[in-house]
Amino acid sequence: MTSEKPPVRRVPSKLRRRIGAAARMLAALALAGGVYAALIPSSQADDGAKTTLSAKAEEGKRLYDVSCITCHGRNGEGVKDRGPSLIGVGSAAVEFQVGTGRMPMAAQGAQAERKAPVFNDEQTKAIGQYIQELGGGPQLPGEYKSDNLANGGRLFRVNCSQCHGFTGGGAALSSGKFAPPLTEATSAQLYGAMLTGPQNMPVFGDNQLTPQEKKDVIAYVEYMRSDMDPGGFGLGRLGPVTEGLAIFVVGITFLIFASLWIAGKS
Repeated sequence: MTSEKPPVRRVPSKLRRRIGAAARMLAALALAGGVYAALIPSSQADDGAKTTLSAKAEEGKRLYDVSCITCHGRNGEGVKDRGPSLIGVGSAAVEFQVGTGRMPMAAQGAQAERKAPVFNDEQTKAIGQYIQELGGGPQLPGEYKSDNLANGGRLFRVNCSQCHGFTGGGAALSSGKFAPPLTEATSAQLYGAMLTGPQNMPVFGDNQLTPQEKKDVIAYVEYMRSDMDPGGFGLGRLGPVTEGLAIFVVGITFLIFASLWIAGKS
């Protein structure tokens, strides 16, 4: 009588074990992904939809990709040693810098100087709208009327005259930088400069100067740029130094001639 041999149990090969483990891992990942997709908050989906740019911002993006992307990056994040980040600067900063021709810069220097703008007003606002929708930030109000010249003059003398001069003629600063004259700046550009603090200028946010106080300063600057000189000859409107020098020279000259005339008569 022959005895039957017990069946031999086959041990899975190493390859089969690896395939099984990978299959179980994929199944677990698929299950986790399905659960996450089912439970994800609807607000996150709404946030994704809000990233769509408006038509005006799309136009600004096309201009940005041609003229600004090299220095400020694909998404406005900035490029080291070329240009700062534009996230959070708002359309106000863009409209000031681009509208005055300071940007795009022709070459790196101590300070971006005012020059003929590369873009017209509509193109400038389109770029500003793109940066606004990209990262938010301050915006221009669009209306700058004020009749309070007295308050504007007081604020200008306290906050602006140290750098721009008592008559807005500008002055030199350190390291090749300067405070530019205010003779060519529009109301929107003056407001944008106070709101965003370009170059070496400090930021005058709404906590430092309220929107109405900024408008008062603008009204005073525009008054100074008028052709009115109630005191007579303005002497270039360079301030009390030239006025004192003129009084001294004219006064001394008059006294010398008067002394000679009196001596000749005696």
